[in-house]
Amino acid sequence: MEAALTLKAVMIVMVVAHGGAVPITAPRSEAEVSKAQDYLSRFFSDVGVSAPKTVWRSSLDSYEDTLKKMQEFFGLEATGQLDSNSLEVMNRPRCGFTDVLRYSHFAGGPKWDKTVITYRVTEYTPDLTQREVDATLAKALKLYSDVTPLDFKQIDSGTADIMIKFSSRDHGDFSPFDGPQGVLAHAFSPGQGLGGDTHFDEDEVWTLSAQGSNLFLVAAHEFGHAMGLSHSKLQTALMFPTYQYVNTDGYTLPEDDVQGVQALYGVRSTTDQVTAEPKPDPLPPLRPVPKPHDEPEPTSAPVPDRCDAGLTFDAVTTIQGNLYFFKDGYCWRKTSSWDGISMKPIQSVWAGISKVDAAYEYKRDNTVFFFKGDQYWGFTGNTALPGYPKHIRDLGFPSTIDGVDAAVHVSFISRTFFFAGNRFWSYNERRGKMDRGYPKFIHRDLPGIGFRVDAAFENRGYLYFSFGPSQTEYHYVRRRDIRSFLNNEWMDC
Repeated sequence: MEAALTLKAVMIVMVVAHGGAVPITAPRSEAEVSKAQDYLSRFFSDVGVSAPKTVWRSSLDSYEDTLKKMQEFFGLEATGQLDSNSLEVMNRPRCGFTDVLRYSHFAGGPKWDKTVITYRVTEYTPDLTQREVDATLAKALKLYSDVTPLDFKQIDSGTADIMIKFSSRDHGDFSPFDGPQGVLAHAFSPGQGLGGDTHFDEDEVWTLSAQGSNLFLVAAHEFGHAMGLSHSKLQTALMFPTYQYVNTDGYTLPEDDVQGVQALYGVRSTTDQVTAEPKPDPLPPLRPVPKPHDEPEPTSAPVPDRCDAGLTFDAVTTIQGNLYFFKDGYCWRKTSSWDGISMKPIQSVWAGISKVDAAYEYKRDNTVFFFKGDQYWGFTGNTALPGYPKHIRDLGFPSTIDGVDAAVHVSFISRTFFFAGNRFWSYNERRGKMDRGYPKFIHRDLPGIGFRVDAAFENRGYLYFSFGPSQTEYHYVRRRDIRSFLNNEWMDC
């Protein structure tokens, strides 16, 4: 069996009567009735969510009886009429497993027949770092290992008991996701094959906060299903059907859920050792697989680890006040706001750009330029400018130069510096041509940064020059280096 979490917001329309608020019971639209029928068919019938969606085929009386059953479950007035309160509940964030069960466990009481449960993440989300995902999933599983004899062990290859992935739409289990703001995740009860597997909808925005979809809370709920728990009628329980954000600091498994999982596996001895911990660095490379239980084959370069002490950058630039770090087809976006650092494939942000050698922002035109080999592209936001790509010779480079290593627009002198080998050029954006007297040797005219540059950018009045895993903060007016540090110190590690 499978469970899923849905997310959608609605407005509750209320009227005042007899001194209190009551739901409006005006006739509902055809769309609202159809949606209610679909909801009741999916969550309050014997069809089950792992079966194909069926058309409601019961009589009006059966529909009303089922609606009453749903209203009773959620503590609403059981009128059998589709009022605004019932519609509001139907649209709350929730898990998709049916609510009408005889027990607090799945039918037949499936459970793991072992005490060490392995799990493996085959596809990560770019919304969070792999390190954050690993730590969050381990934290969610620890809720269960703290109160039962179960231990959880993450593995890097082969088939685990619980296979985990972030995917969108149809992802191979006959339960396709439905895009943003719909089903958040689903999990299967313990067993062979898909048993225990847990899938998260990549079309959602995954966070560790109250914004978007909180990965810890969603994962903890879905792992409850992967342990054999169904839903609880107690609203304070983790396994209550509807999703609601709560503060996750110091979160422990609510008592109702503790009783449910201990009924399956027993109580943990105080001498047992919990093994569900975040994986140590460096993180394993991501190797996507087409199906949860296929042996993975490497199909792409490893996803770079931003906390690697040997981290090098292909390019760095500011874009609309945020810093973007480029590496092996991916980019990290660093902001000063709550969401910190996020990672995405470059091509998912700027279509047609798969990897870059250099990048810079020209704020006056609100344009970002990307360089790869002997060509470059211009973008405004995420929109490619017409007429690109162009050859770098259009900028004034000689035919002997077949690419640039780094680029940075120095706003306080209104020049763009291009680096290639041990030399650099100065480009006048307004005149559209190279300045006379260039190229110059890097170590002579920019003393203190060495002989080569991999990436360069301006931030808060200083220039930053990166070569290999190290970086130099530079005061251009004084032509002196301020300090040196590792690239990964930008990465909040």
